[in-house]
Amino acid sequence: MSGAVVAGVDGSRRSLTAAEWAAREAARRGRVLRLVHASPPLPRRVSPVPGADAWQHVGEQMLGQTVADFRARDPDLEIVGEHTAAEPAEALLAAAAGAGLLVVGTRGWGGFDGLALGSVALRVAAMAQCPVVTVPEARRTGGGWDGGPTGEVRLGFDAHAPAEAPADFAFRAAQERGVPLRVVHAWALPPASPSAWMLTVLEEDRAMWEDQESQVVSDALRPWRERYPEVTVVPDVILLNPAEALVRASERAGLLVIGRRAATRPTELRLGPVAHPVLHHAHCPVAVVPHPAL
Repeated sequence: MSGAVVAGVDGSRRSLTAAEWAAREAARRGRVLRLVHASPPLPRRVSPVPGADAWQHVGEQMLGQTVADFRARDPDLEIVGEHTAAEPAEALLAAAAGAGLLVVGTRGWGGFDGLALGSVALRVAAMAQCPVVTVPEARRTGGGWDGGPTGEVRLGFDAHAPAEAPADFAFRAAQERGVPLRVVHAWALPPASPSAWMLTVLEEDRAMWEDQESQVVSDALRPWRERYPEVTVVPDVILLNPAEALVRASERAGLLVIGRRAATRPTELRLGPVAHPVLHHAHCPVAVVPHPAL
């Protein structure tokens, strides 16, 4: 099912919020919505075979009802359900092969309330072949994420080593939504500068370096501005740790887009020092877009 929007559902409110986001995205893209539920076998020591069969049946019923509910909401959207006995992460990674997008809730039924991101979401975000969107519980933040497609699209962008796939994803998302794209480029002071470590930064030094960074960003964005002339681009050059800058940027965003280097081995978990904290602390849906190592 090439190009489908895939969403994992487990009956929890969080997973249904993610599936609702996925349904809107599938409708926007004109793609099939594929709802996937995994009911891994119960351990034999916990449940005899009849209990395991009942467990599978409950999962099938939940998925069938979810598919029916979503079809009733949007009769024009093509929706299919898929039930599997695999582990949730394995099921979603398999479904992601050939998909256009994989959407998951930040956590399902399992885990602890103090954890922002569950193990399944973390694993698929790090390993899926296609872009993955993690969707938090809906909440209002004064104009940003409220459970609907509101607010700007915001892109985490390294102008010194721009990654093609995340930028393309962000520009297309802004174009499809008809909203501005805010490009967040976080920068640090030159390591050799004493002011980076022990002295207060002189305003004229900071202004000079900031102007240089702004020019680098402008030059790096030129190919995408030409490719997407109708998208309003708002560069945001910030003297701040990249992860902190992106978490702040997520507070009033509808969607935050970040990149990750694609895994070179099938079992490799690859979330860098920016993506990992952003996924744990972002206030809006986050799209993690794999790209080749630069």
